[in-house]
Amino acid sequence: MTADHRVQLVRDATFAHLEADGGISGTRGTTPDGLFLRDARHLSRWQLTVDGTSPTTLVPAAAETDHTAACVLTPQGTRDQPPAYTVFRRQSVTAGTFTEHLRLVNNRPGPVTARIELTVDADFADLFELRADDRHYPKPDGRHETHTTADGLLFDYRRADWHARTTLVCHPAPDAVDSAQDAPRPTARALTWHLRLDGHGEAQLHLTARARPHGAPSHPSDAPPAPRRAPAPVDDLTRTCERGLADVDLLTIAATGVDGEDVYVPAAGIPWFLTLFGRDSLLTSYFLLPHRPETAAATLSALAATQGRRYDTFSGEQPGRIVHETRHGELAHFRQVPYGRYYGAVDATPLFLVLLHAHYETTGDGALAVRLAEHARRAVDWMFTDGGLDRHGYLVYRPDAGGLVNQNWKDSAGAICFADGTQAAGPVAVSEAQGYAYDALVRTARLAEELWKDEPYAHRLRTAAARLRTRFTSEFWMPDADFPALALDGDGRQVDALASDAGHLLWSGILDAERARRVGRRLLEPDFFSGWAIRTLAAGQKPYHPLSYHRGSAWPHDNAVIVLGLARHGLTDQVDTVTEGLVAAAAHHGYRLPEVIAGYDRSATATPVPYPHSCSPQAWAATAPLALLTASRRIAVP
Repeated sequence: MTADHRVQLVRDATFAHLEADGGISGTRGTTPDGLFLRDARHLSRWQLTVDGTSPTTLVPAAAETDHTAACVLTPQGTRDQPPAYTVFRRQSVTAGTFTEHLRLVNNRPGPVTARIELTVDADFADLFELRADDRHYPKPDGRHETHTTADGLLFDYRRADWHARTTLVCHPAPDAVDSAQDAPRPTARALTWHLRLDGHGEAQLHLTARARPHGAPSHPSDAPPAPRRAPAPVDDLTRTCERGLADVDLLTIAATGVDGEDVYVPAAGIPWFLTLFGRDSLLTSYFLLPHRPETAAATLSALAATQGRRYDTFSGEQPGRIVHETRHGELAHFRQVPYGRYYGAVDATPLFLVLLHAHYETTGDGALAVRLAEHARRAVDWMFTDGGLDRHGYLVYRPDAGGLVNQNWKDSAGAICFADGTQAAGPVAVSEAQGYAYDALVRTARLAEELWKDEPYAHRLRTAAARLRTRFTSEFWMPDADFPALALDGDGRQVDALASDAGHLLWSGILDAERARRVGRRLLEPDFFSGWAIRTLAAGQKPYHPLSYHRGSAWPHDNAVIVLGLARHGLTDQVDTVTEGLVAAAAHHGYRLPEVIAGYDRSATATPVPYPHSCSPQAWAATAPLALLTASRRIAVP
């Protein structure tokens, strides 16, 4: 059950948000309800009435598994005239399909006739228009139609070459199909059944809605089951790892690899990001490496297939750049939003190189790194050219007015700020991206030397990495704070807010060992560490807000990267402290780590305060406990 008491079902790249009675009312905003596939809503209304009125909910909808839910409803009744029958409602999702099984049980000794009415509609709304507050996206010539079939309905939407459908099949077929009188859209239909129930007898109604999104294969294939390799003995960290692996399975989607092959990759999260993401999928795959190295191979192949090849200002595409996100929705198709393939990320490209080498290092198999050698070289070229290493000495990004203002992992507006709260102006060199770039150069030099047999290229990359490390220490380090700056702005000024990004520098190795250990200890001071996790911004600064997306909240994946860095530098106590806090937070969420939690101190509440718009499940949060496990093992085994 989600925070707003809706139930969420997910399986095979399909998800549904349902009300407490199992219904769908077509809401918008931060938590829209409906049936969703490939960035579109394929059911926007699914409302049941019994005997002409809304039923009473005896047992609200609750998930039985990740993809099934059940609730119990009755017609209205009184103490002296209890309901004549009870409706047991069970719903589920699979690949592109929503099914409902209604079982009506007569509570009386004599026969009764139940009048069941279901109002159904499909608005085919794009996720981007559903979450937009006041923005309207015109859809010239968009045409919605509803057709009655022998056993249900067909909802059809066309706009130029765009064609999406939802079919509804009913067993038994409805007795009547009429236009819904109280529905906000003329395409809605009311289906009516008159079901006879013998004395203490029952009747059943089966409903199957199938989404047919634009551009999807006729028969979508399910992702193959992934092996489970969870640690022993069973403890809270183990349970959190198990839940995380199960969530990765829920978030696994099909993609196309670099040679046109089918691959299965982790999508970022539900509800907004059930799609391939550069940064998110790369870090998720990195956290999974010791447990599921095949995920990294699939992610690298899919991202190589979408690597930038040309210049496109609208989408941010540049030759060699790794994509930030891909989208399949209507607005992306017609370029009303830039996210069909959007490249507005400064860090996905170096992280691609980091993961490519890490996969080789973990598996001992260099075939993938050889296969993707030219893609890796193009990624390196992007870092030196359009990425900014040659011109600025750092990887930089410029705010994208039509896309993302900030293009590191803290990509909300205002996240890269000075201590007074002012947003840094571009071209911005954010700190952790320089660490990723350094690590990418070092690791790619090893690939060039060991697998590609190109020593001059390896020497060039090692030299560039050393130069970047020296310059970074000189220009980012803030002596008074004894801490690295969050970023350098376009004028070279240190963006002086104290932020968790510094912890990523321990993981990448760009800081010398002594500075790294001082940063690691500083991140465990009370203004940073809430008791549950390390905050994105240290408390007490002017821009700090515990319910801000990136200016005071705490992110499990951010903490996981930091913990890997703490382990790298032998900070055992700090690793244990952060691990205990995160696992304790997970235990309060059924061992599922949310995408983000509020920054309130652990002493203030018995449970972590949820961030109100957090995705759940979310891939890099799901795999964060696997990184914690890896960090613990690195300390135990030198």
